[in-house]
Amino acid sequence: MRKCSNILLVVSGLVLCATASTNAADLSYGTNVDYCSVSGTSTLILTENMTDLKGEVVRLMDESVAVASSSEWVNSSRPAFVWASEAKIACGKAYGYLKTSYRDEDTLNKCECFHNRMVEYLN
Repeated sequence: MRKCSNILLVVSGLVLCATASTNAADLSYGTNVDYCSVSGTSTLILTENMTDLKGEVVRLMDESVAVASSSEWVNSSRPAFVWASEAKIACGKAYGYLKTSYRDEDTLNKCECFHNRMVEYLN
């Protein structure tokens, strides 16, 4: 009898974990949030010159890295650190694409968007 109740407990725990993880993994579940509404039209996309574009992406990435590694923002209750972390990753990906002369619009938009969100919370 005890073995049967232990098995039932394990199975119910697995079912609970499986149903909880399906909703947690779906970030768009039940919400329609536009995280980039503060950034408007991406100026990175409009930049024609590849050298200028690379320079601007590196500048945004460097600023994001500085905020993400600053103890002032790491220990802050404001979400600047979170957006800085997202921006440094997005800008790093965008820069990686640019090094191969490929302009990936999605990563360029994310780079600028997340950087703008970071700056919004710095002020």
